[in-house]
This record gives sequence, structure tokens and C-alpha cells, in this order.
Amino acid sequence: MKLELKGLTKRFGAHTALDALDMSVPSGSVYGLVGPNGAGKTTALRHMTGVLRPDSGEALADGEPVFENPAVKARMAWIPDEVFYFPQASVNDMMRFYAREYPGFDAGRFEKLAGAFPLDRRTPMRRFSRGMKKQAAFWLALSLRPEALILDEPVDGLDPVMRRQVWSLLLADVAERGTTVLVSSHNLRELEDVCDRVGIINSGRMLLERGLSELQENVCKLQFVPAEGRGIPDGLDVMHVSGAGRLKTLIVRGRPEAALARLEAEKPVFVDVLPLTLEEIFIYELGGAGHEIREIIL
Repeated sequence: MKLELKGLTKRFGAHTALDALDMSVPSGSVYGLVGPNGAGKTTALRHMTGVLRPDSGEALADGEPVFENPAVKARMAWIPDEVFYFPQASVNDMMRFYAREYPGFDAGRFEKLAGAFPLDRRTPMRRFSRGMKKQAAFWLALSLRPEALILDEPVDGLDPVMRRQVWSLLLADVAERGTTVLVSSHNLRELEDVCDRVGIINSGRMLLERGLSELQENVCKLQFVPAEGRGIPDGLDVMHVSGAGRLKTLIVRGRPEAALARLEAEKPVFVDVLPLTLEEIFIYELGGAGHEIREIIL
């Protein structure tokens, strides 16, 4: 299932939460939506699931509007940051509710997944910890066999073993069934391991949207000691410079091979390309959009 936001705008009073936002999630991909606090990530996901009506623009699934479209919503599953359940409901009660509301609910898979989620199915979910509620939400959502799974801070509250268990189940569905996964999270290290496409959102607009491999190929990190009397050469799109003394760490926009060749032309004492993480790309891209890390003198 392909998911799209096209020119989507949403205002809450005088505040513009989404400002003509465009987003494209290819079918069968794992897409990470990241951005600073208040950037509009959760609002975007709520439009993608049809919870909110846009002021203008469209939220589409396989080209069909999602808002007030039960047939499309029946093919999707949504796990928000705060898990929904009826006040007195147990996992079994919620299972029966899901089975009534979703034609694709697979009772056989629900039983098979019981081994992955060690929960008491008869205990009211209000007695569960935050992590246990998240486990129950995944148990139910995966039993729907959805074509698209939309997740907001999905593994927040889960212990490391359960986080790995959940991601293993999700990625198995992506590989075996072509499930589309749209996930918003602040855990960029985790997203880096699972996503093949990333969108960075800022102030309700898409700052950039690319495949993760393409993103990492177009921003690079280098350590550099210039020759005596030399500095950083011209011709590099330097996003950030750090380091004490002559050893400098550069974050450069462009392909690593081109940046390395430009530095080597200056006959440096030392130069090397270092691995660049999604977290670093996020920090330095946002730095150019007015979110740079500032030094505070205490």
C-alpha cells in the first residue's frame, strides 16, 4: 500500500501544524519520519490514518482518500504513542472488538503470536505497564495482517529483548507480505537499522525526503589535519566544523569521494572518511534550518 500526503495543511487556531506537507511512502517500504519536537510528525500520522480532516491537501492510500473511508482504513493498522483500549477491557476483549471491526482479523495468527507476547490475556489492560500496553497493541495490530502499519514512537517503553522481538516480527511482514511501515520515532539509531527511506520534517514542512542509502551518500564526515599554514579549502559545502587544534572534523554536503579528493589535493598531513549516522545527518540538516546546537556558558 502506497501512502501519500499531498500539499497537506492543518491549522489549530493561529498555529499552523502542517504547512503544505508532501510525503511519499512507497509500497512495501519502511519509512522513518523524523523531526524536532513540535515539527508536526504526530499530526501528519493522524492525517495518514484518517483521524484528522485536513484543512487543505490530501491524505491518500493507494490513491484513495483516507478520511471517512472505512474500506481503506480496514486495510491499515495504527499504533499511537498512547495506546487505546476500553477502560475495563482485557486483551481478549480487545481481540473480540478487533475481530468485529476488521474483516481481515486473523484469529489463527492472534493465537500464534501469543508466544511472542507474554501477557495475561484476561487481566484488564488498565493494570498493565506502559510497555505491556505496547506489547498488547502490537499483538492486536499484527493479527490484522494490515497492508500498512503506522506507528508513533512504537517501541517506547519496551525492554531491549521485546524491542528486538517486535522489529523482527515487523520486518518479517515487510519481507514476506510487502507490508508498508510508516514510523515516527526519536530513536534514530534504531530507525537507521530498519528504514530504507527517511523524511525529515521541520515546522510542518518536509525538509528532505530520500532513501537512507542515498541520504548517507550525499552527506559525509571527514577528519582532516591541513598542511602547515593551510586551512579548509574552498569548494566544499561545509555544514559543520568541530575539533580542537589542527585536527578538524568536517560534515560536508556531497559525495565522500569528491570531498576526499578535494582535501587530498591540498596535501594534508592526515585525512580520512568516517561513518556518518542518521542522527548526525538529522542534527546537521536541522542546524541549517535554524536548529543548530548552541554553546551555553554556565
